[in-house]
Amino acid sequence: MQAGAPQPDRPPLLLVHGFGASTDHWRKNIAALQTDFEVWAIDLLGFGRSAKPDRAYSGALWREQLHDFIQAKIGRPAVLAGNSLGGYACLCVAAAHPETVAGVILLNSAGPFTDTLSPPASPVRRFVAKMTQALLLSPLPSWLLFQYVRQRSMIRRTLAKVYVDQTAITPQLVEEIRRPADDPGAAAVFAAVFKSPQGDPVDTLLAQMKTPLLLLWGEGDPWMDTRQRHAAFIKHYPALEAHFLAAGHCPHDEVPEQVNSLMRDWVLGLGST
Repeated sequence: MQAGAPQPDRPPLLLVHGFGASTDHWRKNIAALQTDFEVWAIDLLGFGRSAKPDRAYSGALWREQLHDFIQAKIGRPAVLAGNSLGGYACLCVAAAHPETVAGVILLNSAGPFTDTLSPPASPVRRFVAKMTQALLLSPLPSWLLFQYVRQRSMIRRTLAKVYVDQTAITPQLVEEIRRPADDPGAAAVFAAVFKSPQGDPVDTLLAQMKTPLLLLWGEGDPWMDTRQRHAAFIKHYPALEAHFLAAGHCPHDEVPEQVNSLMRDWVLGLGST
């Protein structure tokens, strides 16, 4: 998806959705930002309107997809903005291919730090964790779980947990998230993502990065301790800018006016690329 005219004096934007979402999740941002920037949004392989092949999914796969997209479609370094899983994919690109990235904007980005990767201390807990994963990711249980979570009522219930402003949970939003679940291969992708190998820790990626970084935190996110994660980012990449917003896991959709304004000012402040 592309909107807005190319601007020679400022970098284009590439918006990357989170797990289970798509380019539709950026509709409020594209509409506002296209007046000032050339804006691109992409569906990661396995999500949204992208193909859903039965294959291994990983940060490395999405890293190369984004890198190829920047080279083939955008044609010059872009500012990558990613939410949740999309944020982790953006970090992967910035670490491996810094020449194609003019800046990175993370909105409640996913991904572990090294010090959070330690396995359960007890052998019993490790066994239980391994057996639970094996059970849930075997074909029939994973298919049944997928059929359960793809229901509109379950999507709405999940959104209600991660959005502070409940009025932002509209029928349109629920349908945009549910629709790709009808695509052939969607159930297999659901299982494959949870079986994907652990990618590089965030601190390892940050150690390889050389690009400007903006963090936008929805501090009402129940899935992560945003203050703790922010402290970890500061520890490993102190030259960053950050803002905390009264929102949940998806601040770009919940408080788009604030996010759009912060993104616009920050990117314009980067200067000419």
